[in-house]
Amino acid sequence: MAGSAQSPHAEAPPAAVGVLVVDDQQPFLSVARFVVGATPGFRVVGEATSGEDALDQAAALRPELVLMDINLPGVSGIEATRRLLAAAPGTVVVLMSTYPAADLPRDARTCGARAYVNKEDLTPDVLVAVMSGDQPPGFS
Repeated sequence: MAGSAQSPHAEAPPAAVGVLVVDDQQPFLSVARFVVGATPGFRVVGEATSGEDALDQAAALRPELVLMDINLPGVSGIEATRRLLAAAPGTVVVLMSTYPAADLPRDARTCGARAYVNKEDLTPDVLVAVMSGDQPPGFS
């Protein structure tokens, strides 16, 4: 095609990891949006402020990664994680809260989340580690 600079054999850029951020506190939604935006290869595809909203958004948006607050109005983040993973088992869910890992509810470890990250520890490196299968600080 005349004027086209793209080689027919050029690889398409890898798709960014779609992230759904779930938290009922606007300040943390803003922080998480910033961290995801600052992480190459990641993008926020949606936000939710309750467990029910998270399930609806996850079904509609099909994110690869969900950052899920544990304490949410209505359905808890732990129960929302169980339901989300039952419907979309390939989704990676990271539970988040301000609790030390030792103080998490027992079912946080058995709900299917890949990891727990304290909200103050959320960084681009943590997002990359989670998606690459490395275990960030948390459920150890």
